[in-house]
Amino acid sequence: MSAVALIDYGAGNLRSVHNALVAAGAENVAVTADPDVVARADRIVLPGVGAFAACMNGLTSIDGLVEAMERRVRREGAPFLGICVGMQLLADAGEEHGRHEGLGWIGGTVRAFDPQLGLRIPHMGWNDVVPTVAHPVIAAGEAYYLHGYHFADAAAVAATSSHGATFTAAVAKENIVGVQYHPEKSQAYGLATLTRFLMWRP
Repeated sequence: MSAVALIDYGAGNLRSVHNALVAAGAENVAVTADPDVVARADRIVLPGVGAFAACMNGLTSIDGLVEAMERRVRREGAPFLGICVGMQLLADAGEEHGRHEGLGWIGGTVRAFDPQLGLRIPHMGWNDVVPTVAHPVIAAGEAYYLHGYHFADAAAVAATSSHGATFTAAVAKENIVGVQYHPEKSQAYGLATLTRFLMWRP
């Protein structure tokens, strides 16, 4: 089984994601903030919980980490999975507590849910994953969500869900995939998602 770099930048549910990756079949998972480890990894997973700006600042504050990710993922084609805020960071920008620049790997902006009467924010709990395109990693099912912001106008939507209105549940572009839901909290469905990611050969 290939080496997986699970990026530790102070903004992820690392223990749960690590355990889920192992349960899904990963034999070599490195929890790391070392750009050299990321640059050699066969697969890269970027988790994330919390505010967009704090997560982006955590990522960019580690010298050479974003550059290693850019090289390994965007130039060399290593499979990449972003989870929750880790997916949102793929966007051009996020609008939580002001406008903040994202990685810009997939076009779009992370915006707050539009408050509506009876709409609970954050969106929390089990909800559908409805694929919009055929993709080896993304499948129909139910997953666990916890987020108050969503990837609006995403350029590469792979699945949607609904909370007051339709929102992006997953994005996919070439060797990059991101999911708004938490596979590590989504029981059998989540483990199946991670297994498909580990087997994916984009």
